Amino acid sequence: MRTPIALACLFGFTAATLAQDPDLPTQDLHKGGPPPASPPGLATGATEDQMWKPPTKEDWARPVLIQWERTWGDAVAVAKETNKPILVCINMDGEIASEHYAGVHYRNPETAKLFADYVCVIASVYRHTPRDFDEAGNRIPCPRFGCVTCGEHIAIEPLLYAKFMGGQRISPRHIMVELDGKEMYDVFYAWDNKSILDTIQNGIAQRTAQPRIVVRGDRPVLERVGSRAREDREAVEEAYRQGDRAQREQLLRAALAHPEAAPIDLLRLAVFDVDEGLAGLARQALIKVQSPGVVDVLAEALRVPLPDGERQAMVAALERLRELSPQARLLANVHRGLDASSKSVDLQGWGARMAGGNGYRAADSTAVERRADVRAAAVAADPANAEARLDLAEATLELAIDPATSDRYWGKNKDSFGKLLIEDARRHVDSARKLGAKGWRADAAEALCCYWSGETRKAHDLAIAAAAAMPPQPESLVAVNTLALFAEARIDAIWDALRKKTDWPGEWMTDVNSAFAVLARHPLGNDGHAVVHFDFLYRLGAKRRAESVLDQALERWPTSAGLHDRLRQRLLEGEGVTALRRRYDELLARKPDDAATLWFAGYAAMVEAEFQRRDKHPERAVEAYRRAITQFDGAIQREAGFEATANHYVALALSGLARLSIEADDLNGALELCLAGIARHPEATPVVDGLEISPVQTANLLETRLEVAKDTAGLERLRTVLRGLDPRLLELPEYERASGNTGQRRRERRGR
Repeated sequence: MRTPIALACLFGFTAATLAQDPDLPTQDLHKGGPPPASPPGLATGATEDQMWKPPTKEDWARPVLIQWERTWGDAVAVAKETNKPILVCINMDGEIASEHYAGVHYRNPETAKLFADYVCVIASVYRHTPRDFDEAGNRIPCPRFGCVTCGEHIAIEPLLYAKFMGGQRISPRHIMVELDGKEMYDVFYAWDNKSILDTIQNGIAQRTAQPRIVVRGDRPVLERVGSRAREDREAVEEAYRQGDRAQREQLLRAALAHPEAAPIDLLRLAVFDVDEGLAGLARQALIKVQSPGVVDVLAEALRVPLPDGERQAMVAALERLRELSPQARLLANVHRGLDASSKSVDLQGWGARMAGGNGYRAADSTAVERRADVRAAAVAADPANAEARLDLAEATLELAIDPATSDRYWGKNKDSFGKLLIEDARRHVDSARKLGAKGWRADAAEALCCYWSGETRKAHDLAIAAAAAMPPQPESLVAVNTLALFAEARIDAIWDALRKKTDWPGEWMTDVNSAFAVLARHPLGNDGHAVVHFDFLYRLGAKRRAESVLDQALERWPTSAGLHDRLRQRLLEGEGVTALRRRYDELLARKPDDAATLWFAGYAAMVEAEFQRRDKHPERAVEAYRRAITQFDGAIQREAGFEATANHYVALALSGLARLSIEADDLNGALELCLAGIARHPEATPVVDGLEISPVQTANLLETRLEVAKDTAGLERLRTVLRGLDPRLLELPEYERASGNTGQRRRERRGR
């Protein structure tokens, strides 16, 4: 039976807690003025900060001493093995008592000793590292909680919420669960540490069951493969990392024999192993594991090229897990769809018809108009001819969307002229239908008219009907645009099914992939199609196929900002900043004198520098910034069209270098860099970089430091330049503008 200890609000009366429990007192403990009286339940004269001491930098630097199990299933198995109860711990970022537990108590030897009588799990919905595993499959422990990954403490929270939290997300919270699943206490309201720790201690003292001693460290490592205990898992993974090939193979064969124990992180290490024989053994073991936790590793394994039989076995494993894991169901549909042939898009037929570059190409505007005039004359000569009406509808659509007319001929009036032309085309389609026109041409023309008139749902339905009957028509602008609309319709249907948590046929995935495969080769295909295709595949977890789409698209559209944005995103997410540098070095090696390649390499170096600053590596950041400046300058030298944007980013790079010089107490160097950045591109002065810091903020900081250092000459140089700028260029970012009259005081000191 649930027995909550409700003395007073542990949160310090945060809005979230008040919303959960309206009967709690509502006094505000954080207003200005004299210190508040102690709330009920808190010692007289005591404050929240005294009771829940905020962790210091030194506190956070100490290791977490609580040994958390990785999953709820692991915790239950270990509890049964050791005859210990489970202690569920709930934590959240930013809340005063939760911060105290995470930064102080969970790193305290006395607390660790107390918690050692339990099998412990930790839940928090906040992420503290961008990735859970590095590029070699090694775990990246959460810096807040220690031996678990962020993904693990996030994944366990919904399960614990459903089982034990009674509809209330309150933190910090500690729940004792016995071996039969019953809750013995649930302590989440208390004004003092002692109440909580006494409850945790009494929970053990009042148990009649005695824990069993389980020897772990002295057992052979192969015997530990079948254990679900955290320390055994860690020992097995370390043995794999340190072992020779023979030992690694033995560990994997032991994993094959224990699919019920799901040594998932051992298998992850092997999947990333450069030894294909070991990676193959890991994949054999993966397909036997019946745990939702294996889905991520199956997805990683499917990122590399595999023999068809092995690939199909892994997709079948996802199929078997579909009832246990929504992600498995999704990935099974995705991979089944990618392996199949579309019934609506004749990929081979389109390829054959486009061989040698055949397909619709934009003509000059006069030719497009002439075609429309000819078809209009045909309708005038035979008003009752449905086919002639349909021909005119298509010709009118071409006038609206053909690059020759929509971009060049209509110019600034493109939208208004285009709207009128779409309305004309819609009337011609309606007339053709009244005269008996049917089939894919009528559906396709009407679909495009509906789409550009804002009737998206009807447009999608018509595009699906048209695509099912449409033969490969690479010479038809209407057909090609209908194909793109068909792909969009399928994508929207898939996202809608995922939102509603309903199943969807894998053939939809096949249709999307086939349609975009045609557009990737078609003369009227564009980088926007490739961006949509990549985003769709990547979000669904088909990362290997997404990466292939991206690489091929960059070959065709090497100057696409959208594609380069996805490339940086993928590299940073998958392998980190080192991979970003390596990839752009490779691109430069292939095209060392290409202005666009130099520009994008410079931008990538800017991103790298900002990551190095976040990670407290100033020397690496300086090198990256200087490399970015060199590459942007190279782009300008080779193509003047890059001058404005390159100068903009060079100015931000110089400001970043100035900031690093200030942090290194090199005020003279900072001054030269700051002035050089302003001179290079004054318009960049109020623009924030990726760290949300603008050059004007850096200049203000430098001004303050020069004042403190009494460097009157340097101060006057800086102020002279700042006084010469348009005042709008000295505006602070929005988040700093509400801070009073600081800007006015600066202007007064500068003599403005």
